[in-house]
Amino acid sequence: MGTILVTSRSFSDGDLDLVARATAAGHRIMRGPAHHDLGELRALLHGTDAWIAGTGPITDAHLAAAPKLKIIARYGVGTESVDLAAAAARGIPVTNTPGANADAVADHAVGLTLAALRFITDGDRRVRDGDWAVRRGRELGAATVGIVGFGRIGQGVARRLSGFGARILAADPYLPDEAVRAAGAEPTDLDELFRTADVITLHAPGGQRLVDADRVSGIRSGTVLVNTARADLIDELEVAGALRDGILSAYAADTLEGDTAASASPLLAADLADRVIVTPHLGAQTTQAVDNMGRMSLDDVIAVLGGNEPAHPVIR
Repeated sequence: MGTILVTSRSFSDGDLDLVARATAAGHRIMRGPAHHDLGELRALLHGTDAWIAGTGPITDAHLAAAPKLKIIARYGVGTESVDLAAAAARGIPVTNTPGANADAVADHAVGLTLAALRFITDGDRRVRDGDWAVRRGRELGAATVGIVGFGRIGQGVARRLSGFGARILAADPYLPDEAVRAAGAEPTDLDELFRTADVITLHAPGGQRLVDADRVSGIRSGTVLVNTARADLIDELEVAGALRDGILSAYAADTLEGDTAASASPLLAADLADRVIVTPHLGAQTTQAVDNMGRMSLDDVIAVLGGNEPAHPVIR
């Protein structure tokens, strides 16, 4: 029997009873805090055989506190919060759940884009205050949309946008032009995309700054920026300034720097409320995505604890 530490809030919270599946395989689920504070986790980690982890940090100190640990299964795609080198040095495989939430995040990106173009959240707030004044928006089908990062999610966004009739550009340094065209977009480089697009939607991995002062200076006046990827892709002060200057007409995001501690974010300033839409990491929160992420991460844990290879290794 293995002990599986779960620090993802939504694990087994969909239609699938993954706790029962783990129990049937002879394992015990133990819950821990999603923020991964080592002081709170230390006692739990000591007896942990496998870790199904959310987005909190996993450092070498966490691994040192888990002498029995045989696998880290990231509940999601990104692994930037995991010290992969430390895991490799200790011989601990790391897995993730590629594609599990791609459709959910693509849906959310398109939803945020429509909300920004048509002032949907601002309109709702104003009606509740008795203000029925009209703000004229723009149609998605008349826009040129630039997709930054053209993996599973970016390509899912392109498929959805094709139904609106939008012109679709994509910038991805890892995909050849023919692959971009085959997935329904026009290949371009990042700077040209920022100069050309009416809507820019970010689907690149974190750990890099894509929207800074230089790039903002090249954006067309009135551009809409959408970010369902990572907060560190943008310079929040620069984006706030671009909104005030009219360079950006709207910013719609599923994340902020510091997230739940981001109440002081410049993007939450009262004077920007009519141009900024922020959701609390809703992108992957569908029943289908939760089931996919939970099933894939648990299947890899059960495989490794049974002496087999995981299906979705990041490092073996």
